[in-house]
Amino acid sequence: MARADAAADQRQRLDARRAGRLMRLATYASVAAASVLIVVKLGAWWLTDSVSLLSSLVNSLLDAAASLVTLLAVRQSLVPADREHRFGHGKAEPLAALLQSGLIGGSAVLLAIEGLHRLIQPQVVQQGTLGIGVMVFSILVTFALTRFQRYVVRRTGSRAIAADALHYLSDLLTSGAVIVALVLASEFGLLRADPLIGLGVACFILYSAYRIGRDALDILMDRELPAEDRERILQVVRSHDEVLGIHDLKTRSSGSRIFIQLHLELDGSLTLYRAHAVAETVESDLQTAFPGAEVIIHQDPYVSAEETPHYGA
Repeated sequence: MARADAAADQRQRLDARRAGRLMRLATYASVAAASVLIVVKLGAWWLTDSVSLLSSLVNSLLDAAASLVTLLAVRQSLVPADREHRFGHGKAEPLAALLQSGLIGGSAVLLAIEGLHRLIQPQVVQQGTLGIGVMVFSILVTFALTRFQRYVVRRTGSRAIAADALHYLSDLLTSGAVIVALVLASEFGLLRADPLIGLGVACFILYSAYRIGRDALDILMDRELPAEDRERILQVVRSHDEVLGIHDLKTRSSGSRIFIQLHLELDGSLTLYRAHAVAETVESDLQTAFPGAEVIIHQDPYVSAEETPHYGA
């Protein structure tokens, strides 16, 4: 039994190391992609003077800043628990996501101001073909990055990388909108299409910032896991014949880890050894259903409704 537990612990540590490598690799790829796109878009905006292209450039600048924050947060979140941080450092990830939402929201406001200015005083877009080519390149780079990020999120459950991936996914949509704006402004002379689409991009970025900030606050405030996850926990626990009831289920998440606490109701005649063995089996099944979860179980004697004492008339 002890040998099997040691082997399981070793597998979990190996999985944690693989997850850590994937998360770090995803942050490096994100910073590299943002840096390349900044250089390319800066040159394109300088030549075209397009507001929609400027919005994409500002977005990439914020991508780079947010990705750097994510990189630092992921490194911190992977630091093992210590005496001062018994629950680990996982909340560094939602803190990074919250900072990302502030950066993204601020960029949306600045873009909206510039878009309104150009809407009142429209200007001709120069070298639209060059701008379109740059945005197509941006879409290809961003698409490859988001595919890799989604793979990492599926394997690790990292909140910070999920927020980063959502940010870059919004870039795909904004890049498509910028291409439309450049075509309409440079090929068809619809000068106000450029600032109008820039304003649309700003609104979408602001909505993305709201979503990222809301999810980060949920984790920082120890919000319960989604209802479907809690129902899955109850199903796992109730699948054991010796479990007669369950109460005080509490759940939360921190970074890529989740925490589950509950009270098992067991037959009061069970020996302490047997009650402990049942709790260990339930804990093992929960960790199988939720890999990497930290599970705390308290055993209580089951009391039926008939056995519950009543006082008074």
